[in-house]
Amino acid sequence: MSDLSVLYDAPGPRAKARNILYSVVFLLLLALALWWALDTMADKKQLEAAKWKPFVADGRVWTTYLIPGLLNTLKAAALSIVIALPLGALFGLARLSDHRWVRVPAGAVVEFFRAIPVLLMMFFANAAYAQFTDLSSDVRPLYAVVTGLVLYNASVIAEIVRAGILSLPAGQTDAAKAIGMRKGQIMFYVLLPQAVTAMLPALVSQLVVIVKDTALGGALLGYMELLSQVRVITANYGANTIAAFTVIALIFIVLNFLLTSFASWLEGRLRRGKRSTGAVLHGGGETEMEFDEPHVESHARK
Repeated sequence: MSDLSVLYDAPGPRAKARNILYSVVFLLLLALALWWALDTMADKKQLEAAKWKPFVADGRVWTTYLIPGLLNTLKAAALSIVIALPLGALFGLARLSDHRWVRVPAGAVVEFFRAIPVLLMMFFANAAYAQFTDLSSDVRPLYAVVTGLVLYNASVIAEIVRAGILSLPAGQTDAAKAIGMRKGQIMFYVLLPQAVTAMLPALVSQLVVIVKDTALGGALLGYMELLSQVRVITANYGANTIAAFTVIALIFIVLNFLLTSFASWLEGRLRRGKRSTGAVLHGGGETEMEFDEPHVESHARK
């Protein structure tokens, strides 16, 4: 048995040679597919400099279309994130309540909105705002996009929060009860600080989904976000659709890379700076709670 893992054996000579062969074949197929795509684009004259010139030589493309579209994307995503995060956390905690009259309705709401496609909720919100409110057609798409994103992503975030808290060892709660902490104190001082670090990768993935899903509103509801600018750019600067899609895709890649990089930095900082609670695994396999002394004394007096 390998010393790497009880579930994984190190590959032998034949397996290593086979893995190398598979990798070489995959890279060759990938290079062939890339060459075919570029050759097809060249035949369709999509690689000509004139197709890409507006994005390099004409600053109006950026100041008139791309940057305003990016700002609208960030506006819709920021509003959705600011509303969905606390709402999702609230429903996630409600699903963990000991009271059935709180737990069951919260679970029903989460499962309902998690099962509906986000695009359908955007359509429904847009129709509801048009029929029951006095919102102008200029701002209605923004409200519809944010509403759909909040309802769907808050339900997903609720499940992330619930799963993150349930993943913590039961000894955390038992140790907190042993020093006299109440349920609310256990949740907010012991469980949540640890669960946030564990939940952060999943939360960041959901935030990236929010940023990308703003494009649904631009494609089908007329919200002038980043992706919707392709139609305007191609109408004013000729048939450079591939170039426009490529530039916008690169902007989305950079935006999401910055978001994930910030989240990775924040996660590392939280792990290094965590002082209040933590599970320490000893050689014998026992898990015990670790508190700051002032923190323990203050709750023990209560």
